[in-house]
Amino acid sequence: MLSLHHILGRGEVALTDGQRKTLEIITRFASALSGLGVIVIITTFCISRHFRNPMHRLIFINAFYNAFDVICTGTSISGYRWGNSSALCQFQGFLNQMFPVADVAWTLAMAVNVFLIVFRNYEAQALKRLEWKYALGITLFTFIPAFVFLFIHTEEKGPFYGGVTLWCAIAPKWVLFRIVAYYVPIWSMILVTMILYLAVGVQIVKRRRAFASITTDSIPLDDTVLPETSNRYSIRAGIHVTTTHGTSTPPDTDVGIGKQEESGIPRTPSTISKPTLGTSTCCRSSTGRQSISTQPLTTGINPAQRRSSLSFRQYILMPLFFFLALLSVWVAPSTNRVATFMDPKFKSYPLLLAVGASGSLRGFWNGLVFLTLGMNSRKRSKMAMDLGTGDVDPHLGTGARSTRTVARADSLSDGTNV
Repeated sequence: MLSLHHILGRGEVALTDGQRKTLEIITRFASALSGLGVIVIITTFCISRHFRNPMHRLIFINAFYNAFDVICTGTSISGYRWGNSSALCQFQGFLNQMFPVADVAWTLAMAVNVFLIVFRNYEAQALKRLEWKYALGITLFTFIPAFVFLFIHTEEKGPFYGGVTLWCAIAPKWVLFRIVAYYVPIWSMILVTMILYLAVGVQIVKRRRAFASITTDSIPLDDTVLPETSNRYSIRAGIHVTTTHGTSTPPDTDVGIGKQEESGIPRTPSTISKPTLGTSTCCRSSTGRQSISTQPLTTGINPAQRRSSLSFRQYILMPLFFFLALLSVWVAPSTNRVATFMDPKFKSYPLLLAVGASGSLRGFWNGLVFLTLGMNSRKRSKMAMDLGTGDVDPHLGTGARSTRTVARADSLSDGTNV
């Protein structure tokens, strides 16, 4: 007579009807939250231009992959009930093999983007040109094995996809392939992602003085650029710090591209204040002393025509939080799979509940990261529009324009202090 272990298979848990019902409710509720997250991502991206920088676009593309993932997890234990050879179980197994892996791959793509910004000085258009390559590579990487597995079937082990208590995936009798073809690629990509973020962190620490100058600066990472006005003398970047020693100091001249106005900052002796942006007017009094007055700079550019932007620090935080959410999703399933691989008799209903909940929340976490971190960019742009001064740097005050651009990121690679 076969033991319960042989009937259920490796790692499967004998559940009561009440436990199955609870498991079904949890997985479907979590899937509903993920579905809501997918809707939020797609809707917000379509209606708001503030959520269209390269990082948002990657999450937006991934949302369509998450939609199929929601179908998979929302099916819950129905595929398991219908039997291993049923069309529903095979379809759920295909979805379960392809789209969770794709979610991890898109997280890796975000880490690659951050790496390219810091080390290769990539800008918005260069990053955008990579998106179709990401999409093609990730789709082929995940679709081909998931599709091939549909046709694997042996008399001894049965179909490659089968029930695993929660849903249909690679069947317990093919458990070694479950490790090699599923968890190894996932954790390999997670490891590469961690290495990339570690490299970025080390580079930032090495260039911390340069990084300190751009932590609140606006890096134009939105490809929505409207034409500027015909003002040939508008200054794109003209922040100068001048220290005066003595009774008079001639104003500094702005160094840049094309003809530019003069800018200077009046100082008291031995005093250094925060940099301000303005135009300086130099005149000589009857006593022969030179005086400098500073006035706000106007560029003649309509705030509505300026490029929406995202701070450099936020651009790093978004994929980092995305990655942390990813880790929270995969800890419980990986723990359960390793435990059952090491000990076929291992069974834990609480861990199974954690797997069902966390494994069904991928779209929810993605939507949460997309919306909450993206709101900071929207608030910055709205503040700038209200003030009519372009992008606002909170460290320079509400009336000062943040004029450092993506060129500041160059200092992270070449070591220059800006």
